[in-house]
Amino acid sequence: MPIITPVLLAAGQGTRMKSNLPKVLHPVCGKPMVAHALQAARAVSAEIPVLVVGVGAEAVKSALGDSVRYALQDPPLGTGHALMQAEPLLRGKTDYVLLTYADMPLLRGETLQQLVQTQLSNPGPLSMLTVLRDNPRGFGRILRNTEGNIIAIVEEAAATPEQRNIRELNVGAYCFRADWLWEALRQIPLSAKGEYYLTDTVEIAARQGLPVQATLMDDFAETIGVNTRVHLAEAEAALRRRINEFHMLNGVTLIDPQTTYIQADVTLGRDTVVYPNTHLQGNTVIGAECQVGPDTYIRDTKVGDRCRIFKSVLEGAVLENDVDMGPFARLRKGAHLCDHVHMGNFGEVKDSTLGAGVKMGHFSYIGNAQIGENTNIGAGTITCNYDGANKHATLIGRDVFIGSDTMLVAPLTIGDSARTGAGAVVTKDVPEGALVFGVPARPRLQTSAPVEDK
Repeated sequence: MPIITPVLLAAGQGTRMKSNLPKVLHPVCGKPMVAHALQAARAVSAEIPVLVVGVGAEAVKSALGDSVRYALQDPPLGTGHALMQAEPLLRGKTDYVLLTYADMPLLRGETLQQLVQTQLSNPGPLSMLTVLRDNPRGFGRILRNTEGNIIAIVEEAAATPEQRNIRELNVGAYCFRADWLWEALRQIPLSAKGEYYLTDTVEIAARQGLPVQATLMDDFAETIGVNTRVHLAEAEAALRRRINEFHMLNGVTLIDPQTTYIQADVTLGRDTVVYPNTHLQGNTVIGAECQVGPDTYIRDTKVGDRCRIFKSVLEGAVLENDVDMGPFARLRKGAHLCDHVHMGNFGEVKDSTLGAGVKMGHFSYIGNAQIGENTNIGAGTITCNYDGANKHATLIGRDVFIGSDTMLVAPLTIGDSARTGAGAVVTKDVPEGALVFGVPARPRLQTSAPVEDK
């Protein structure tokens, strides 16, 4: 099998973004746009991609680590010069170079695979992606001779009025035969702007009488490149539509896709229903037959099957099956709700596990706690887990009844089947089966019944 190595150009300054963040690190549907571009490239080849970096190189390296190989372009002298920087890493080590741009987050792996297949059957040295479009968006035009062969790419700024009417546009993705590429790059002339343009390789091949092939794309959205915040918003909207359509075609109901925001790495199970104004982010996994939203935010959370999450916020949490929560409930990092837990409105859980069948009333806070099965947490219950310097654990057994407005001052252990009275401030461990009440909470005194005189 031929060796195909992806090279992504990410050395542009991105000045039109007007940002301190390197352009390729701006997120699109929850991931830096360069991550989307790398994902598409990896769908074509198992070779470690080469990323050509320039301005902001250290930030890009910090974000991507050793998942790619880096080539540095300094100073920036055009796209042809950028690709030259990959030569020391690849010359003699690859058969084909697949060239894409790191600021094209919507380009699919399937499309790049078609481009590679075109080049594998092409006797010439390169193939490219093109698209037909009435609105050129500043793309270069594809010039063909009377026989229909590609002979050059002309940039819009240099095009004649007649050339500007050409509908076939250069997308900016190429597959080169490597043994031809490195010598061709040295033949690129210096432009009037003092740069070396990669597009000139097309004309170099044509002058040598070598065929240049094109793979014609049918989805213009894939070609969206990001140079401004306006383009970034366009890319976000286009990718969000793609993600939403994917989930709907796989058995998920989105009541209003236009107001549903699902990031790229989210997983949804069959027959789950997502209501409007719901945001699903990060590495969130939601099981089958759930109902989520409206007005719900979930990030980096795992949700089981048949859960109902209504107008709530979940971050870094785990829900098992048949959990019912909301409205206005919040799960913070480390919250774990087991099967059949009910969590009412205005409740908050952090770094705690609620066992199967626990019912947590409204206006309660549970932090650093372990709660046993079928325990009832009354309204207004608070685990006082922080003493100003350290956090402490609260351990509550099974079948416990915590009365409304109970303050549980950690560290604290409450035994199985124990009970607290409403308004109790519990500062000492409660034995199994005991009832405590008051401030501070004490057990009920056991007194003998009066003896009737006879």
